[in-house]
Amino acid sequence: MGQVLESNPSAAPGPEAGGSLVVNEIFFSIQGEGTRAGRPSVFVRLTGCPLRCVWCDTAYAFHEGSRRALGDVVTEVERFPTRLVCLTGGEPLVQPGAFPLVARLLDRGYEVVVETSGHVSVASLDPRAVVILDVKTPGSGESGRVHWPNLAKLRPHDEVKLVLDGRADYEWARAVVAEHRLAERCTVLLSAVTGVLDPGDLGRWILEDGLSVRLQVQLHRILWPEVERGV
Repeated sequence: MGQVLESNPSAAPGPEAGGSLVVNEIFFSIQGEGTRAGRPSVFVRLTGCPLRCVWCDTAYAFHEGSRRALGDVVTEVERFPTRLVCLTGGEPLVQPGAFPLVARLLDRGYEVVVETSGHVSVASLDPRAVVILDVKTPGSGESGRVHWPNLAKLRPHDEVKLVLDGRADYEWARAVVAEHRLAERCTVLLSAVTGVLDPGDLGRWILEDGLSVRLQVQLHRILWPEVERGV
């Protein structure tokens, strides 16, 4: 499903000026989440993340990666037959080079989606990009790291994702959505932690409360359940 770059655990994101990035993998796959689920996309997964969510399924991106020039990353993206690019991690925005990379891709006419864990400010991100803001719930173990001012910067084309491990997380998420009027401002995605919360139960709670949100499942995990990387 695409090229997995060589592992280099010693290559951690540093304070570079933005001319390069530590890249974990670049691959071509089906977008499995959000309103673009089902569409072919190039994924650029960057190395590094300060968070340690309980259910993280990409822990291999914490340290593995190779440093690459921004131009090389753009050239790699251009090899694939799609105009949709997803910048993800780890947490992509901890690397300064992520911001000029997004701008370069947008200048070339790409539709760019940035998946961020929500603890880094999105204020400097090119406004043409689509932000997928993951608001960490208590069950993740990282709800104390949420950068709440990010919610005020959301626009109609952005999306908010909340991953839930049970009823307590659901009620917390419901309160956050109401308090910040998120469903009135952008798409809100609620996801059940795989193997922990039955998505059918989550669906029933949404219906009972009449929430204007979208129930999300990870399509790529349904298509290729045994594949851990490159999907």
